[in-house]
Amino acid sequence: MLLETFCIASGGLALYHHLLYPRALKSLARRAPKALLLPLTGEAPSVTLIVPAYNEERFIAAKIRNCASLDYPDGKLAIVIVCDGCTDSTVFRAREILVALGEASKHIQLAERVENRGKIAVLNSEIAACTSELVALTDASALLPPDALWRAAEALAQDNAGFVTGTYAAPQGGAEVEAYWRRQTAIKQDEAALGAPFGAHGAFYAFPRKLWRPLEPDAINDDVFLPMAIVAEGQRGIYDAGLRIEEAEVEQSASDLRRRFRLGAGALQQAFRLRKLADPRRPGLAFVFLSGKALRAIMPFLLAGFFLASLALAGQSKFFALIAVGQIFALLLTAFSLMAPDLARRVPGLPTLAYGIAGYAAYGLGGLSYLLGYCRAPWRRVASPETDSEELLKGGAALGKRALDIVVSIAIFVVLALLFPFLALAIKLEDGGPIFYRQLRVGLQTSKSTRLIHITKFRTMRTDAEAKSGAVWASARDPRITRIGMFMRKTRLDELPQCLDVLRGDLSIVGPRPERPQFFAKLEKEIPFFIERTYGVKPGLTGLAQVELSYPETIEEVREKILHDHAYALRLASSDGWLATDLSIMARTFTVMLLGKGR
Repeated sequence: MLLETFCIASGGLALYHHLLYPRALKSLARRAPKALLLPLTGEAPSVTLIVPAYNEERFIAAKIRNCASLDYPDGKLAIVIVCDGCTDSTVFRAREILVALGEASKHIQLAERVENRGKIAVLNSEIAACTSELVALTDASALLPPDALWRAAEALAQDNAGFVTGTYAAPQGGAEVEAYWRRQTAIKQDEAALGAPFGAHGAFYAFPRKLWRPLEPDAINDDVFLPMAIVAEGQRGIYDAGLRIEEAEVEQSASDLRRRFRLGAGALQQAFRLRKLADPRRPGLAFVFLSGKALRAIMPFLLAGFFLASLALAGQSKFFALIAVGQIFALLLTAFSLMAPDLARRVPGLPTLAYGIAGYAAYGLGGLSYLLGYCRAPWRRVASPETDSEELLKGGAALGKRALDIVVSIAIFVVLALLFPFLALAIKLEDGGPIFYRQLRVGLQTSKSTRLIHITKFRTMRTDAEAKSGAVWASARDPRITRIGMFMRKTRLDELPQCLDVLRGDLSIVGPRPERPQFFAKLEKEIPFFIERTYGVKPGLTGLAQVELSYPETIEEVREKILHDHAYALRLASSDGWLATDLSIMARTFTVMLLGKGR
């Protein structure tokens, strides 16, 4: 009975949030008194426009030109471009365009910071240093209309105005992305009619300097915390539909889901820390907070619970069985769409369905990462060129491969959980040493960097295996290998803990095996194109070379493996062809494990 109640309640809340709440919000917004923006009278207030920039070499020149074209009185505007420890050519390009603009850029200051402190630290320090009446924040990839600052000043001159934001033009990134942003824009406009849009569009928003309070160092989304902290003190937020901000970033599916991962983490943080917005004395704002932001923050967990509960109840009721089958079918369609995006586009509505479900998965993983305390890294561009352009697989295909990695690694983790007590006991009984060992390996390589990663395996050698010899390859009958270690190597069970490295994103399930740095320089010298084997290809737990060949003992055998690694990389050139290759390699790996052909 309890499980049925939970299933019905979670399903009902999902229907309310997605169907009833938007309709109720729109109905209430239509009935709310319309606030008129009156023309600015008197002298224009002073404004400081702050542009945080981290590795924005693609956009910084256009952004500075855009800033120089803004219409606002001389002596009343200061623009600060803050380069936050950039490692690309952002600073060089910014200097170059400032010189080229000459007198037109006299009010633009370039602040170069050597250390990457993160966006929150940048905003706290730069806003604290402001002496202007108003502060405006904008992204480096956002292009503002010439009258943006005038419109912001007019809005903030209204009674009780706490912040103003504009309409964010839908990013270029496919029909499903554009539809999502159109819906979000409409919701924000309706929210504003009831007191305030819940958060601003980070592309541009402005507020009175006197209302600002420093953000907490671990705040995830400044464009929610900063404006809503002002609203929580009794001010209102203004949504100016005529202030249209263009986004220069072309949003890819993978980068959009990374953004939603961060939004998921931020949503839970906001639900906890902004609970003051649920004050019933401001019913419109409380309705928006509870039905919108707070419910959305927990929605991925409700949907996951609804799915598991319907599965558990499927054997007891045809109604729940039908619901469970429908959800399984939707998940299979989503997996197909992510893994074969070119084929999925031929089915009307399928990309939109997949976008929504995959988006909630990313949102939920972000929320889970926040609960586990993993969201501590400094601010980075969500759609980073370092991640979007350096891997061979792009867009939906890259996302599909990552989704497959997660699903398979979770399955491996279940197997690991079942076998762990027995393997751990056997390792301990043999020599009493540690169960696991971690080893440094060379990971994904790009034109800008080579990543070093640590992989985790069950220990198969004596604890003093390399005390005298140093790092050497294992041989066929290596005396350093323990008895249980030999069994685990033959069955590949020693590799199972690496599913955690896959979940962290250091490895893929299928890819070239990562090499130890100690051997890397020697192999690069001896074997042409050795270094390119992981260029744009994430190393894998298993791979084409691993199922075709045995472990190498000589340089000649390594040369043969390199050919297979490059052959696998060629398969990644096809957005759909990689899937058949990966599934085939996984199946053959399973055969190797069953027959004990590993080593």
